[in-house]
Amino acid sequence: SSLPHKALSDEDTARANWIKQLNAPLEEIDPEIADIIELEKARQWKGLELIPSENFTSVSVMQAVGSVMTNKYSEGYPGARYYGGN
Repeated sequence: SSLPHKALSDEDTARANWIKQLNAPLEEIDPEIADIIELEKARQWKGLELIPSENFTSVSVMQAVGSVMTNKYSEGYPGARYYGGN
């Protein structure tokens, strides 16, 4: 094309990087933490924790706890919330 190439502004570059990181898997963003999680998962599979809060949980529970629903926060009662959207 004969049109001049417009360089991205610093703000546009930062926004593009943020969107990329927002959707990237943990292995790409922080491989060290991803490895630690995998090691902990293996440790839990090999043993039996007698502390109820440290028992191995199901994939469905981990998916629910790690879902977009954790972005929600509300106080009060239905119909009388302190925050909009709830």
